[in-house]
Amino acid sequence: MDNQLYRATLNCQGKHYYLLASDQGLVFVGSPDASIDEAKHYLPNSEVANAKEKSLANYKQQLNDYFTGKRSLLNIPLDIRRGTKLQQQVWQTLLKIPYGQTWSYTELATASGYPTAVRAVASAVGANPLLVVIPCHRVIRKDGRLGGYRGGLAMKQLLLSLEAQWH
Repeated sequence: MDNQLYRATLNCQGKHYYLLASDQGLVFVGSPDASIDEAKHYLPNSEVANAKEKSLANYKQQLNDYFTGKRSLLNIPLDIRRGTKLQQQVWQTLLKIPYGQTWSYTELATASGYPTAVRAVASAVGANPLLVVIPCHRVIRKDGRLGGYRGGLAMKQLLLSLEAQWH
């Protein structure tokens, strides 16, 4: 696996988001206004520390367009090779949740091929390194409550409201 990562910062609507990408695609999207150190929870420290600055203009433009309601579909190559088999399967399934819709963790587990492993699927959702791009914000609890979100519940509600507005 090529370990060279590239780093850029997206500034949008008064917030900054760190982006990390490999030659294969986007690897990490940080939480709003979080330190680059957040990436070390998802990627090896050495890869984060040695990331080279690069514009990543296409990724930044698409994310900016999403946050401002100009785009509902992100056409961004992703590099999810660092996840486990289960995580990769769950992340691929998350990409199938339509814009403006939500699924429960139980529905996601079933669609991912792990109908009896709801907790493991929920953990895979929590391990998602690609905030917004892999839309884990579209997963809610079975009782309709939001559940958790790395970017914070206010951001999760904002994203769901944004999508509902343009759906």
